[in-house]
Amino acid sequence: MSSLRDAVRLLCAAVGIAAAPFAHAAEPGHYGYGERATPEQIAGWNIDVRGDDGEGLPPGKGTVQRGSEVYAEQCALCHGTFGEGEGRFPKLAGGVGTLRDDRPEPTVGSYWPFAPTLWDYINRAMPMPTPHSLSSDDVYALTAYILNLNDAVSDDFIADRDSLPKVKMRNRDSFIWTDPRPDTAAKPCMNGCADPADVKVSSTAEGRNLTPRTTGPLDTMQAK
Repeated sequence: MSSLRDAVRLLCAAVGIAAAPFAHAAEPGHYGYGERATPEQIAGWNIDVRGDDGEGLPPGKGTVQRGSEVYAEQCALCHGTFGEGEGRFPKLAGGVGTLRDDRPEPTVGSYWPFAPTLWDYINRAMPMPTPHSLSSDDVYALTAYILNLNDAVSDDFIADRDSLPKVKMRNRDSFIWTDPRPDTAAKPCMNGCADPADVKVSSTAEGRNLTPRTTGPLDTMQAK
C-alpha cells in the first residue's frame, strides 16, 4: 500500500511540473501561441467597402469607356456583351420593375442598393477564375460601365471614391435598414429581471411584411 501512495505522489508531482509552463502561458487575453498581427498584415485583410458612404474605397478612378474595354476582356464571356447574361450566369442589367413578379430579375439596376458595394464585390470575387486580380482603376472602370449599362450614370461618368457614394441606386429606398422587430432591440436582463407573467406583447412582426402570411406548423401551413 505504501508503494502505491508513493507512486501517486510521484505522478502528481510530475503532472504539476509538466503543467507549470502552460499555466504561465495562459495569461488573460493571450492564448500562448502565435504572434500578434502587424498593422500591415491587418491592412492586407481589411478590404471591405461600406455601402452608404463608401468608406474603404481606395484611391483610383475609372471611366465608362475604359470599363467597356475591361468588361469585354474579363466579363462578357459569362455576363454577355451588354450584361444580358450567358447560359446560367446572371444578368447584370435590366429587370427593372420585375422584383414583385413571379420570376423577378434581380440585377445591378433593379435590385442593388449601393454603388460602392458593387466595387467591393467585383474587387473581391471577379473575374471568377482569378478573383482579386484586377487593379483598383480597372475595378472602378468596370463599376462605371455596369452602372452605365443600367442607366444609373451617364456616359461621361468617372467612378472614384468620391463619386460612387453619390450614385443613387434605383432600389435604394426599398430596403429596410433598421430592423423593426422588437426582439432585436431588447437588451438581455442579467439580474433583477421582470416577472415573465407580467410581460405583455405590445406588437409583433405580423402585418409588416417580414414573415410569410402563414399559420400552423410547417407541414400544415395554410394561407391566412
